[in-house]
Amino acid sequence: MDKSGWKILFIDDEEGIRKVMSITLADAGYEVVTAGDGESGIEACREHSPQIVITDIRLPGIDGIEVLKRIKEQDPTREVIVVTAFAEMELAVQALQLDASDFITKPIHDDALFIALERARERYSNRKELQDYTALIEERWMDTAEELARVFNFQENLIESSIDGIMGCDRDGKVLTFNKSLENMLGYSQNQVVGKMSFDQFFPVGAAEQFREELYGEEYGGKNRLYLYETNLVSQKSDKVPVQLSAMVLFEGDETIGLVGFFRDLRELRMLEQQFADQTRLLQQHKMISLGRLAASVVHEINNPLAGILNYLRLMIKIMNRGALEPEHLKKFQRYLKVVEGETDRCSKIVGNLLAFSRKSKMEFTEVNIQELLEKCIMLSRHKLDLQNIQTITDLKEKMPSIQGDFNQIQQCIINLIFNAVDAMPDGGALSIKNTYDPARGAVQILIADTGRGIGKDDLPNIFDPFYTTKMEGEGLGLGLSTVYGIIDRHKGTISVESELGKGTTFTIKLPAGVRKN
Repeated sequence: MDKSGWKILFIDDEEGIRKVMSITLADAGYEVVTAGDGESGIEACREHSPQIVITDIRLPGIDGIEVLKRIKEQDPTREVIVVTAFAEMELAVQALQLDASDFITKPIHDDALFIALERARERYSNRKELQDYTALIEERWMDTAEELARVFNFQENLIESSIDGIMGCDRDGKVLTFNKSLENMLGYSQNQVVGKMSFDQFFPVGAAEQFREELYGEEYGGKNRLYLYETNLVSQKSDKVPVQLSAMVLFEGDETIGLVGFFRDLRELRMLEQQFADQTRLLQQHKMISLGRLAASVVHEINNPLAGILNYLRLMIKIMNRGALEPEHLKKFQRYLKVVEGETDRCSKIVGNLLAFSRKSKMEFTEVNIQELLEKCIMLSRHKLDLQNIQTITDLKEKMPSIQGDFNQIQQCIINLIFNAVDAMPDGGALSIKNTYDPARGAVQILIADTGRGIGKDDLPNIFDPFYTTKMEGEGLGLGLSTVYGIIDRHKGTISVESELGKGTTFTIKLPAGVRKN
């Protein structure tokens, strides 16, 4: 399809991504307009009238879902493609339910982008043709049989080429229109259905009555019309097909003459919902694997202080069994109890951090002190690093701005990166952890560098993709860095990597200082 005359609005709050996408889309032949947030994006829609809008889900101010709603209110024929992070499949599903034409995931790959644009152009062209046809009927009278036949054929083509299934019936419910999309959806041919089957026959038992009750009610769009109502149809093979149904009673004057329904196949949407549920379980499974490795390390970490506590208590009991305590014994007891208190507090902190890491909870944004967070991550990992003969080099600055984020999830990111570094240094090495602040960008930076085996150039572009792993089979799910990328993206941050085979790897996380997520 010729791309000349096609205008695209791209909305993203990162200037670098807007520039790259502008070049990519312009090279492909599109006219490109960009915006840095939802409000300016909506204003750009009014000013430039693009046929297609590509918007990030996460935006400052109003988010991508609200942008989608408002753009559809402006012009329902305008196509909207949403951009999501790996962990935001639930929002992608919600966007599709609000009539987004498609969604693509970050980082944006050209192949996925151009496939989504091709679908959007096809949907827009079909809607535009239908809109133009409606306007034509309103503006002109059909005076001759030839013109009537031409318009009829045009209408027939529109119905047959519609992406959504269309079924129309007369006042008695007998099917008169059954397009190709419904043939593909349900497995019936037009010859089997038209004039031979009734509208209600395609519903499961009891569902047709419920459909008509809602159609004549007020809840889904008003009396005698139904908008985005979800139900099931029954295929020729007796399978239930989930659909989103919009329907309208047809009148001639005050007399009912029939009914028309528009059906959108929800099987792919349901599959995405299932994938989202599966991915959530896999992410939790990965966290539990990390927890198991931490727990094994913590057992050794608290063993020494517990042994010290036990020895001091036994010594005090032995002294007490000798009889009345001398003044010098009381001083010893005070010194012993001070040590016991310190070692007990140390054990308590280690176990408390482990319990906090293990909790499965919803993301909750609070003020996070980066120095404190990094110290807890190092404490949990200390014994494992020592066992692996890895030297830990830290440069943790105290006087730095805090961030607004979920402590537990950012901690999971750092633990994942530390474990990756440990795996990359099986024969020992050095791990550097550093925090800095960039006042020009208002960003807190976390650097985690190792002297391990590094990552090859061919693998480097793919390491944040779900299920991609450079480890041997059975050593990992390939979800660690994908999890890290999704969490950092939801915190409006970025993560980058530099690596060279045989010389080590450095990960840099940048998070906005003092900014609360909307």
